[in-house]
Amino acid sequence: MTEFQNISLPGPTITPVSEPFWESIKAGHLRLQQCDKCEQWLFYPREHCPHCFHHSLTWKKASGRGRLKTWSVIHRAGHPAWQEHTPYVVGVVSLEEGPSLLTHLLIEEAALTYNMKVEVEINEIGPHPLPFFKTQEEKI
Repeated sequence: MTEFQNISLPGPTITPVSEPFWESIKAGHLRLQQCDKCEQWLFYPREHCPHCFHHSLTWKKASGRGRLKTWSVIHRAGHPAWQEHTPYVVGVVSLEEGPSLLTHLLIEEAALTYNMKVEVEINEIGPHPLPFFKTQEEKI
């Protein structure tokens, strides 16, 4: 766990479309939708494929690995509960499966580099586990 575990924040907005995503996060892994027709992976959760507009999407376990495309160090938080934890880092991760997502990074600012390998780490934030990304551990 990280230093963020005692923050009182509003929880994610969970809809019928996004519920499988949040259930997978609770279970400790990342799931994404994949289109049954064109086979493109999707994020954020939705009811149809933005590539071919097909309505048949399947939730599949994702690798949880990607590359850091850009980042920002937050000095003034958008929510008061985060202010005491500034500065913190958010970034856009391009997942191995293709989609990108905006996420918190568990990486020191000085260590950040473009295209660095990262992997998901699920952290409990109050009652809500959230996906964060950290430096990818090299597998031997």
